[in-house]
Amino acid sequence: QVQLVESGGGLVQPGGSLRLSCAASGSIFSINDMRWYRQAPGKQRELVATITNGGSTNYADSVKGRFTISRDNAKNTVYLQMNSLKPEDTAVYYCNADLWVVVATTQVYRGYWGQGTQVTVSS
Repeated sequence: QVQLVESGGGLVQPGGSLRLSCAASGSIFSINDMRWYRQAPGKQRELVATITNGGSTNYADSVKGRFTISRDNAKNTVYLQMNSLKPEDTAVYYCNADLWVVVATTQVYRGYWGQGTQVTVSS
């Protein structure tokens, strides 16, 4: 069974830093794009950052210059380094990935979500 497992959330003061990790496991053949989303209470889920298999990145305007997405393809893991955190960054952060997974004797292309990790920025 394929799953994405996030870690690294927590409580941090404004101006602080956190590093989120998301590890994919299971019958994975390959991974294409990997993304971080977030959802604050009462708001829609929003795309925070994307990284392609080749390492190209894209960020939401609200986090540019503060957040950095990276990946370790050997570990099937994506990271989100969050610096200069603000109270408005408070949200549940979700990992998302497009995977080729092995099903029986074939490969199937599917999107997967992690369970989410809470990030709270407060003094």
